[in-house]
Amino acid sequence: MTTRDAERMGQLDTIVDTKTYPLAAPSLAADCAARLDRDGVVTLPGFLRPETVAALVAEAEAEADKAFYTASTHNVYLTPIDESLPADHVFNRQVVSSKGCICTDQVPGTSALQRLYDDPDFRAFIAAVVGEKALYPYADSLSSINVHYAPEGKELNWHFDNSEFAITLLLQKPEGGGAFEYIKDLRDAEAGEMNFEGVADLLDGRSTPEVLAIDPGTLVLFRGRNSIHRVTPTQGGRKRILVVLAYNSEPGIALSESARMTFYGRLGQSYA
Repeated sequence: MTTRDAERMGQLDTIVDTKTYPLAAPSLAADCAARLDRDGVVTLPGFLRPETVAALVAEAEAEADKAFYTASTHNVYLTPIDESLPADHVFNRQVVSSKGCICTDQVPGTSALQRLYDDPDFRAFIAAVVGEKALYPYADSLSSINVHYAPEGKELNWHFDNSEFAITLLLQKPEGGGAFEYIKDLRDAEAGEMNFEGVADLLDGRSTPEVLAIDPGTLVLFRGRNSIHRVTPTQGGRKRILVVLAYNSEPGIALSESARMTFYGRLGQSYA
């Protein structure tokens, strides 16, 4: 191990509980990959050190007034309305999601989030768990690190993800609500099976989702392309604060300009 490697690992030790989660150990990545394949989700409680969580909450609160808030109406498939189907068809049924967000270029350069996101051991660990050879940041200044705020009444409604996997860190729980609920493999997008009946049963309360217990400091890896999920409305005066870390399997990929305007209200810079 070089002196530079040792210094880098020492920096990571101040952010992550590397004694519990030795990121460079192949056995940890293999165990997490097996759990992700089996369950569709992996949680690593206490991944962030308590002092890291406290610092990141303070940092997020200091930046909260810069957040861009959106309230969007969508179906669970995140697709446009299909006018060939009845208006009350589950494919056309609309739900509402709302949140605030600050972007990569608003996260301080000295933040533990920037250091964690860029750390080679962390990135290699995530790549091994999700089955990618390598992972790359977005080629725009907004999309790699997002801090999401959910004050009282905000929610992320039922949907399937377009991406293969999501990486999140919970920083702060609300006083009530803000629960992550999901049903694993409710559809098979690769086979074109949208499972309208199963989705309707969920939206109409005829099926019961699982609830994922998440405490502040927990790293979550979730496969949401076929597993429908939501975050219930936040209750009380303490906002829910969640970090989303986003990577790509190829370099030079930027979120589309239309998506950036929708999610962030601006274009930022493009590096591609």
